[in-house]
Amino acid sequence: MPITRNKRTRPAALVLSLLLALVAAGCASQFPQLYPPNASTSQGAEVRTLYDIVFVLAVVIFLAVEGAIIYAVVRYRRKPDDADLPPQTHGNNLVEIIWTIIPTIIVVYLFVVSWQALNTVEAKSDHPGVRVKAIAERFAWSFAYLGDDGTTPLFTTDAQGHGVFGTMVVPVGEPIHVTLHSPDVIHAFYVPKFLFKRDVNPGPVENNFDFTVDAGDVGQTFRGQCAELCGAGHGGMTFEVKAVTRAEFDTWLKQQIDAAKKAPPASGSPPAGSPPGGSPPAAGPVIELAAQNLAFDKATLQAPADKPFQIHFVNKDNATQHNVQIKNPDGTVAFSGDLVTGPAEANYNAPALKAGSYPFSCVVHPAMTGTITVQ
Repeated sequence: MPITRNKRTRPAALVLSLLLALVAAGCASQFPQLYPPNASTSQGAEVRTLYDIVFVLAVVIFLAVEGAIIYAVVRYRRKPDDADLPPQTHGNNLVEIIWTIIPTIIVVYLFVVSWQALNTVEAKSDHPGVRVKAIAERFAWSFAYLGDDGTTPLFTTDAQGHGVFGTMVVPVGEPIHVTLHSPDVIHAFYVPKFLFKRDVNPGPVENNFDFTVDAGDVGQTFRGQCAELCGAGHGGMTFEVKAVTRAEFDTWLKQQIDAAKKAPPASGSPPAGSPPGGSPPAAGPVIELAAQNLAFDKATLQAPADKPFQIHFVNKDNATQHNVQIKNPDGTVAFSGDLVTGPAEANYNAPALKAGSYPFSCVVHPAMTGTITVQ
């Protein structure tokens, strides 16, 4: 005797209803780590739209396939009184045509929308609002702002420490043209809120792209990082992108250009007019310090109180940036030397310090620390 079932308790109907309810409730939004964030650039918006389309199609196909499987398992399960095999069907032209045409239509549609999104992301403006050369060098970022010709450097923003190893300031609502450069190994420019990643190659061919930050995101700071394993300091190779209004950007730009014109020669570089290979004269006693294998060779240094002194710094780590930054006891920066890419050396002229204990570190590698005792 056939087994009767209450339609309200059919397993297939319950499972299908649960899946539909989860999708209708936007279950993906409850797990942000499984879904991309809202894009903050016009190019990222295209990527997000493409992702939404693919996600919806995947959900529809998943529900259709899983629903059919569950229905078949429940509807055609073996009953106690079944003694013979049910009628067997071998081939169905109509079904085969349907399951060939539908996937073909889906693939062609995805190709078209993907091509359109790619063209939008790859598009470049003939007159970008800002031109920047992003330099990824183990293990920090620097951003060289260029003139309208795209080649003349105006100034460069370097690593600032405190977990920020490069800062890019851009105006909202305008295309920003970025050229990527690496003097050592492969890195990657990645900003999660931009839904964008691009490799930074060390070869002669440099990647470049445009992005436009949405006007509604003015005042926001976006964190970025290197997304290509590039060495021991890869995990700390971060940067930030600050979005400001055009007026704020113009003010900041003028300040940076004026500061670059007034800046003295970089520490460790010979002053104007010095012979090749020359170095700044020693300011007081010279302290020897080296960096190797991502560590300083000395954990403690001695310096005279109330007198300037010089640190002869040697970076022995190949293709790796280090420097020496000295902090006051209250945490403010007393001195910060220029970044040195090894193997190389520099002479840092440190200012006079009052008697006390001062921590020093490398801004690119905060784990590299030591203490200067001034007495």
